[in-house]
Amino acid sequence: MISVVGIGPSREDMTLRALKTIEEADVVIGYKKYVNQIQDLIDDKEVLTKGMGQELMRAELAVQKSREGKKVALISSGDPGVFGMANVLFPVLGKYEDIKVEVIPGVSAVNFASSLLGAPLHDFAVISLSDLLTPLSEIKCKIKKACEADLVIAFYNPLSKTRKKPFQEALKILKEYKKLSTPLGLVKGGKDGTKVKVSSLEKLQQEEVDMSTIIIVGNSMSYVDDGWIITPRGYMVPYTTHPLALEFYEKYLSGEGVEGPNLSCEYYPCHSHPQNCTFCYCPFYPCGDQSTGGHWIKEKGVWSCEGCEWIHRDETAECIQAKLPSIIQNTDDLKKKKKELLKLRRECILNSEC
Repeated sequence: MISVVGIGPSREDMTLRALKTIEEADVVIGYKKYVNQIQDLIDDKEVLTKGMGQELMRAELAVQKSREGKKVALISSGDPGVFGMANVLFPVLGKYEDIKVEVIPGVSAVNFASSLLGAPLHDFAVISLSDLLTPLSEIKCKIKKACEADLVIAFYNPLSKTRKKPFQEALKILKEYKKLSTPLGLVKGGKDGTKVKVSSLEKLQQEEVDMSTIIIVGNSMSYVDDGWIITPRGYMVPYTTHPLALEFYEKYLSGEGVEGPNLSCEYYPCHSHPQNCTFCYCPFYPCGDQSTGGHWIKEKGVWSCEGCEWIHRDETAECIQAKLPSIIQNTDDLKKKKKELLKLRRECILNSEC
């Protein structure tokens, strides 16, 4: 039996299943740096280590020892299925018959990095910038497609002393497709411990990055609050609709609303001129999502739209008007169909921000 074991980013992050599998193994095979992390578990075992770049040799050794009737633990850092030894071993198994294999998942580097940055992941892509085995053209294509889909993107192996071009090309594509203010997190491992930095795409510098760095780049809805990167999932916030909002939408539904700038309003502009006043009262209130500029007034339980001008853009108003009538037939629907409204909000953000 070959057990491909993910030991996580550090000894402290190993799963109980990984720990038990290693304890029951006869032979442990792995890259020396990773094997050293579990030295206290393997003093009584046969240990075979190979260097970086000798992954295929490790896989073949695992097969050889398994055929000798031994329980083999093939060690992989993080999760073995995410740029790990599972992807190396399984193609090798095509040469052999009757080799029993199991994969023991571990905490991947992207999950570990995410936990230190807050909650940056929603729908996301994980891309390695190493071009040792992958052509640069393929890497660039993947980054472009991930940007076009507005995915959060996590980068592995971003840069080494001799391999800088993939990172430079990635940065160029990111700046072409994403706003420079897009939140970005850096998590770097090293002898002095793990370093965490929350920044933005605009401020990312090549000097901050090395092979041990995980970079997580947010999507169009990601934002930073109290030093955490947050990518909201769009959950509905229970709230009572304000009487003035009900009055506004009664007029809107009867065709008495005002489209475009309402220059006759005594409060115009309540944000900045020019502004579209079609939705003076936001149909999504309270969205509970800071990505467009709103925020909670802390300890008051009140959602403030003071910093949100997104609802007053022409393209936003056009996007909302195209589908709002099919969702809201009366003012009760502002509450009853809040989930559908919040989905429309996300759709219009994607249209206007990407």
